[in-house]
Amino acid sequence: MAEESFQEKTEQATPKRKEEAREKGQVARSTELSSVAILATGLLALWGLGGFMRGRLEGVMFHSFVGIFDVELDALSIQSHLQRWMLDFAGVLWPLILFLLISAIAVNVAQVGMLFTVQPLQPKADRISPMSGIKRIFSAKGLVELAKGLFKVGIVAYVVYLTMQSEKSSMANMLDMDVAQIFSLSADMILTLGFRLVLLLLLLAILDYSFQRFDYEKNLRMTRQEVKQELKQQEGDPLIRSRIRSIQREMSQRRMMDDVGSADVVVTNPTHVAVALRYDPVTMPAPVVLAKGQRLMAQKIKDLARDAKVPLVENKPLARALFKAVQVGDQIPDELFRATAEVLAFVFQLKQRRAEGVYS
Repeated sequence: MAEESFQEKTEQATPKRKEEAREKGQVARSTELSSVAILATGLLALWGLGGFMRGRLEGVMFHSFVGIFDVELDALSIQSHLQRWMLDFAGVLWPLILFLLISAIAVNVAQVGMLFTVQPLQPKADRISPMSGIKRIFSAKGLVELAKGLFKVGIVAYVVYLTMQSEKSSMANMLDMDVAQIFSLSADMILTLGFRLVLLLLLLAILDYSFQRFDYEKNLRMTRQEVKQELKQQEGDPLIRSRIRSIQREMSQRRMMDDVGSADVVVTNPTHVAVALRYDPVTMPAPVVLAKGQRLMAQKIKDLARDAKVPLVENKPLARALFKAVQVGDQIPDELFRATAEVLAFVFQLKQRRAEGVYS
């Protein structure tokens, strides 16, 4: 473990590492991109719904400041009037609030997908540690956040200055305008200022998102040892896998040996190869290999066959061909059917003679 801590993190994060980080709320997300999207949505909503909101707002203002003179002023009536005014004002703003809410959700889903986790909200000791706080402030990410803040302040100040300079003559004429004209001019200035800010802040948001992706990938990098360890955990320890395969082979061989007693004949080499066959003309279209083996395994098959009184037939070419061409549990191929049929015919005749008490 000590050696691993000194290794450089040069490997890209594995999908498993990224999924674990995602479950902890560690994702590449730019708050600047979210802010720009919400600002742009708000401006577009004001631009498209400005007439509707203006008409509703004029009605609310009229009933609030003109209709109040028709109400008897006491504590109960003032409270009721304020409640109705708040509801009317909410009725003016609800389309804008709805668009902003949809925009906030959409831009976050576009960046990180559907994600809900409470782990980032859980208290951690390093968050309240003064030393950890100082390290975060003077880290690369902290310096980037400081640069972003200063850049945004500069952008806002510059855009406001340009907008005020371009609208200087119009602002001077406000003294000769009525309320409706002042409202219209102010709305145009706000929209102009807002769209200029969006264009400049969008560039900052793109740069910030690129940095967040880079920082996210960098923080999730792994050492080669970590990658190997993760692969070992996913695929299992090689020694354990080898042991499992060994147990599976033993179980398969045990089942194969148990089937030798039900064979009709064992074809031998005679010493190096043994193949156990079974054939039922009623239920089987062709003979089936129940067991096969060579050297020590062949000797075990022959011993089991003798114990079960299964005939042993020496046929070197057939034994070798069956061993190479047919797997345990499979039917023999057509090219070996004739030679196998001759062996089985001999065995069946032998069994019939024994049953009749005739030996030769």
